[in-house]
Amino acid sequence: MSTLANPASWLTGYIADLPTPFDCRDELDLDAFAMLCERQIDAGATAIVVGETAGEASTLTTAEKERLIRCATRTARGRARVIAGAGSNSTDRAIELTMRAERAGADAVLSVVPYYNKPMQQGMVAHFRAVAACTALPVILHDIPARTARPLGDETIAVLAESRQFAGLRDGTGDVSRPARLRSLVPPHFRLLSGDDGTALGYLASGGDGCISLVSNIAPDLCRINFSNPRQGRLQIALRLQRRLGQLEASMSSDVPAALKYALSLLGLMRPCTRLPIVELDEASKAQVARALAGATCEEPIAAAQA
Repeated sequence: MSTLANPASWLTGYIADLPTPFDCRDELDLDAFAMLCERQIDAGATAIVVGETAGEASTLTTAEKERLIRCATRTARGRARVIAGAGSNSTDRAIELTMRAERAGADAVLSVVPYYNKPMQQGMVAHFRAVAACTALPVILHDIPARTARPLGDETIAVLAESRQFAGLRDGTGDVSRPARLRSLVPPHFRLLSGDDGTALGYLASGGDGCISLVSNIAPDLCRINFSNPRQGRLQIALRLQRRLGQLEASMSSDVPAALKYALSLLGLMRPCTRLPIVELDEASKAQVARALAGATCEEPIAAAQA
């Protein structure tokens, strides 16, 4: 079985949910986007997420989504897998986005629970099976009840995971006990990924396989170190690093992706431009992000982790 056909080999660790850079004319800034992709790959990322929550997916046109995927795949050149956000609350629309993502070169799709229309669990099963039927790509489920109003039930995940095409779960519930519950319900290859940076360490300790992360956009090296520390028995170092990363996550969590984009602009990686209805941060919020960024990216935590 090829590496691509076996997502368990690369759907692990910290995987950045990349923001979508815009220029001053509200157009895609693909040069900045390629730089964000390259930065993650240089830090050892096995995969990157394109055009999803942090990428302001709801404001992107279909053509823009395809351009981002093509840019990511050209930049990655097989060194990391490209996971394309392809979800919608319309099954037909999710199918269209999934098929276009495959044609654009994506290695997998991330498909969110249909939002706003509140489907029952049987409807979610039918929705995701219809998406999987239209593609040969691995499908990663995205459960984020704060945005969809309906959770993806554990038993529903277990039913879907019976098909090997469903490769894993991005779990945005923040429930650190969930991996322990799900592990006995899903096959060994099915990857359980936190979608919440603030509880990622607890999620990993409970049996999770990684985190699809906002913070990894800013501190990919620290996130990589913090993923390896618990596996090496270095729990105290992991907790110390998590406190630093947690401060950064807290400064961004209520204003995603504006705060993320501002932090990356301070690092010289992109403009802080957002697309309506998201607006840029006010001055007080900018100061909070700047303080958290200074604490998270200082040299002391890296030196301590590598000691």
